[in-house]
Amino acid sequence: MKIKQGNLIDIQNRAIYPVEIRYDKIIKSIEPIDKKVEGYLLPGFVDAHIHIESSLLVPSEFARLAVIHGTVGTVSDPHEIANVLGIEGINYMIENGNKVNFKLNFGAPSCVPATNFETAGATIDAEATRALLKRPEIKYLAEMMNYPGVLAKDEEVIKKIEYAHQLKKPVDGHAPGLRGATARQYINAGISTDHECFTYEEALEKLKAGMKILIREGSAAKNFDALIDLIDLYPESIMFCSDDRHPDYLLKSHINDHVKRALAVGKNLYDVLHAASVAPVAHYNLDIGLLKAGDPSDFICIDHPDHFNVTETVINGATVAKSGVSLIPTAQSSTPNYFKVKSKTEADFHEGEMGKNLRVIEALDGQLITNSIAFPAEKLNQIHQNAPGDDILKIAVVNRYTDTKPAIAWIKNFGLKQGAIASSVAHDSHNIVVVGVSDAAMCQAVNLIIEHGGGLSAVGDNFQDILPLPVAGLMSDKQGETVAQLYTKLDEIAKSKLSSTLTSPYMTLSFMALLVIPALKLSDKGLFDGQKFEFCKNFSD
Repeated sequence: MKIKQGNLIDIQNRAIYPVEIRYDKIIKSIEPIDKKVEGYLLPGFVDAHIHIESSLLVPSEFARLAVIHGTVGTVSDPHEIANVLGIEGINYMIENGNKVNFKLNFGAPSCVPATNFETAGATIDAEATRALLKRPEIKYLAEMMNYPGVLAKDEEVIKKIEYAHQLKKPVDGHAPGLRGATARQYINAGISTDHECFTYEEALEKLKAGMKILIREGSAAKNFDALIDLIDLYPESIMFCSDDRHPDYLLKSHINDHVKRALAVGKNLYDVLHAASVAPVAHYNLDIGLLKAGDPSDFICIDHPDHFNVTETVINGATVAKSGVSLIPTAQSSTPNYFKVKSKTEADFHEGEMGKNLRVIEALDGQLITNSIAFPAEKLNQIHQNAPGDDILKIAVVNRYTDTKPAIAWIKNFGLKQGAIASSVAHDSHNIVVVGVSDAAMCQAVNLIIEHGGGLSAVGDNFQDILPLPVAGLMSDKQGETVAQLYTKLDEIAKSKLSSTLTSPYMTLSFMALLVIPALKLSDKGLFDGQKFEFCKNFSD
């Protein structure tokens, strides 16, 4: 039996008072005491929606870093690896996560493949989804990105939602920008959350319709500032999530950053902690303790609510992090993969005849959405068919599952002045996406990734570098600190040597093939209009 004293932050009763906790794996008792004590005790944080794969770390290694910041569990969508390896990938995530003392809670991916407009490595149909949902370790139906399928009452889509309801497991949403009658139709299909709202008005409308809103602050998509004031109106219906967290960010902070920022702008302490811990545990029926007698012994200690520095993290009664040091050991990891494409040639990245005006993807810093803009084709140089002076560069998506010609388009706001950057983390099918100032540099960056069976690469004048990702082309098999260091190095190369102007160039690049986010994206099959949900031409006459 262990004993710990501290000031309990009682979220339910909205009070702070000194207590003594007796616990082993379960909280045996919490008794108020009449003495002055140091430190504060409260439930641990839960990331209400994250793709572990986007940390570039395997689940056990993600956990090793997350506990430093007071995170005790996640609501994890293994959608990324499922689009590469199918059920095998989901099983890998569960098995690897089980190697450490951390509460990873996985969902059944609802969209594998994400759309029919791209090439993925697997398909998970309604019956396979039902089998997943029957498993006790699968807690929910993960984000239903195919909102056109929901609205059209597609048979496979509706079956997946119905199976989740039959098994009493919640259904996560994904409907950026959906408003009005169509949003209500989507919600009425039984979809309970959305983490894709990027305006206050959109999120408020969905809250009024009965949805729970997850306030996202990730490495690329940052919606905290736009949405945090909603916690004043709907404190019971707000959760915090990161969605995608690159290793350099994870090394510095996690959900604790949401908490600190919310308190810094004057939000109520108990509302904020409800969003950070209680709400996801209740909504997803997670086996995570909330500092009550009989609960699993999952809690954190902080120095003071004014500073919110996490001093200790406890999971299942064991201290897993103390004073900024993780006590979770690194677990050995296998490297399942799926790369069948052969090396490309420079000629593969050459575009043929063009019309008068290019249809250009405008990337937006800190957002997953893009704009569609026009650019006169006559302003492109004849050698590389781009215009670096106007920040119009070529982008390509290379099918990693079979040998086909790369899909070519143009993009604005990457700012590269030389070389190219490429990634096999390219939501959602994870083909290879590359942006560069020359066909030769793009080819070199892509071939570097093919050679290593996945990774993030950067090439420039007389240099090349890569962060290998041998686990499904999505994750490293190295320690988190090492991966963060390598990622930081590549990020700096992209910004200082290649002159990218984006806050997170690799994270932004990874979303340029995400067809379910408007307005304009590129798949391995061609340029895609995310508003009309159909392919479109690269140019107009």
